[in-house]
Amino acid sequence: MKLLVAIKRVVDYNVHIRVKADGSGVDTANVRMSMNPFDEIAVEEAVRLKEAGLVSEIVVVSAGGAGCQETIRTALAMGGDRAVLIETDAELQPLAVAKLLKAVCDMEQPQLVLCGKQATDDDASQAGQMLAALLGWPPATFASNVALSDGKVSVIREIDGGLETVEIELPAVVTADLRLNAPRYVTLSNLMKAKKKRVDVVSPQTLGVDIASRLIMRNVSEPKPRAPGVMLANPADLVARLKALKVIE
Repeated sequence: MKLLVAIKRVVDYNVHIRVKADGSGVDTANVRMSMNPFDEIAVEEAVRLKEAGLVSEIVVVSAGGAGCQETIRTALAMGGDRAVLIETDAELQPLAVAKLLKAVCDMEQPQLVLCGKQATDDDASQAGQMLAALLGWPPATFASNVALSDGKVSVIREIDGGLETVEIELPAVVTADLRLNAPRYVTLSNLMKAKKKRVDVVSPQTLGVDIASRLIMRNVSEPKPRAPGVMLANPADLVARLKALKVIE
């Protein structure tokens, strides 16, 4: 069974985000970039399914600039077999990403697509669901456990009231949540081996996909600074302070 896993290159989660002076977006100049953490979990799950003998090939897909090659190599070092880079310097919105992934799915014909539940740069949580809709495949989102058997995928997903188990027919789209697994450490030797793995580079034009923006970003600003915390001696002082702030009566 062929599995396709989608990854995104984002600002590393350890980096302090800075907004551009003109408020047009986030400053990414000379900033450390890495694989979206949720996508890294999706790659790990794909590799585990292959190690269990349930998947025969893992195809890694990413869309973005030439810098995505580095992120792709990390996914290949984790255990991906080959990759497709949809190279473009245009700003990609979730619908455009979903259309690009659909075009690659039409080309590769995978039986399962794994991706992170959301990207840490925009927190949109839309691409996976949109991809499933475009493909006409059943989606299972926010997966904390994935099991394959008899042409079906069983997913345990976290909901407000606890856990929900869903079973859907393949082909399908599954988005990974934080508790699905802990990604493995990528060794230097595996990174060196990943350089020899095949990476096909295509363009949106080659795939016949319109990636024009449908949304306009008006302004980006940093959150307002919070007032410093206050240490109180006892619960009575806390109640008095809350009453003074009219939080309680």
